[in-house]
Amino acid sequence: MPLPPRVLTADRGDAGRRVDLVLRRHLTDLRRATRTRVQAWIEDGRVSINGAVVRRVSTRAAFGDSVIVELPDEQPRAPMMGEPGQLDCLFEDAHLLIVNKPAGVVSHPTFLHTSGSLLNVVLHYASGWPTGQRPSLVGRLDKLTSGLVIVAKTAEAHARLQRTLASSFSEKSYLAVVYGPVGRERGSIDLRLSRHPDDRRLVIATTDEGLTSFTHFERLAQADAGGCPVALMRCQIVTGRMHQVRVHMATSGWPLVGDPKYGEPRWEQCQDEAQRDALARFPRQALHASRTAFVHPFTQERIEVEAPVPDDMRGLMELCGLGWV
Repeated sequence: MPLPPRVLTADRGDAGRRVDLVLRRHLTDLRRATRTRVQAWIEDGRVSINGAVVRRVSTRAAFGDSVIVELPDEQPRAPMMGEPGQLDCLFEDAHLLIVNKPAGVVSHPTFLHTSGSLLNVVLHYASGWPTGQRPSLVGRLDKLTSGLVIVAKTAEAHARLQRTLASSFSEKSYLAVVYGPVGRERGSIDLRLSRHPDDRRLVIATTDEGLTSFTHFERLAQADAGGCPVALMRCQIVTGRMHQVRVHMATSGWPLVGDPKYGEPRWEQCQDEAQRDALARFPRQALHASRTAFVHPFTQERIEVEAPVPDDMRGLMELCGLGWV
């Protein structure tokens, strides 16, 4: 049977607030009413205010508004299964695993990608681990970003790694091919990041709202690709926000080559046919999580791991004259 709709009346505490926040405030008894799911219900047309369907999470409620949400049937969650696949392991001990994720693979199963994720492959790899060990990802990468992902083998290891990686003694660096020119050899970007009010899949940068976000950058190489300036950047993140490097670079005037969300078609400026074609057809954001360094939370040893630059980025760099690697 379908679940009955929930009918809410906006009180004074809801006046002027976004409808997704109003729903979360009133649906605390529903464990599944997470921020992501509530926003998805709104975008799917399941929420109405005073009888009118709203699809924008940024819609504001007024005192006395009647808010109705049609709850979807709750489907039982199937157990996550291991799946055979290639796993590029760069480090492993009794507590953790560090793997090199290829571009095009989602880190964790989602509604749209219920199988074939990195975690599915890791679960298959871990099928022979001792009782009590079950892998969990400590941080994720976007589907189209390649590079290092840390895997904890136990719940205790996951908790310790989260604390360790949040400390100032840990490092995580990315390599990015961006459109330039980049006038500074190095610097820092301090911009707050928040979800786009109309599209929760996007992130915007501001100076006064959202979560604090810091990125240190270094220009490793720069070239004029047939009249289209490009640069190779090393970006060390101090905070680990969603799409942080991509948004910080784009907001600074250096969008990543191939970025489908925050990029620009600057390849149109390129006068060299081969370089123009490579830039225009690059199938993903040119971003690679290349290095991690931290103090092992159990052994207290310094761990430093680097992931080799993938072939697609290496080929792009060589063709555009970014001969750093």
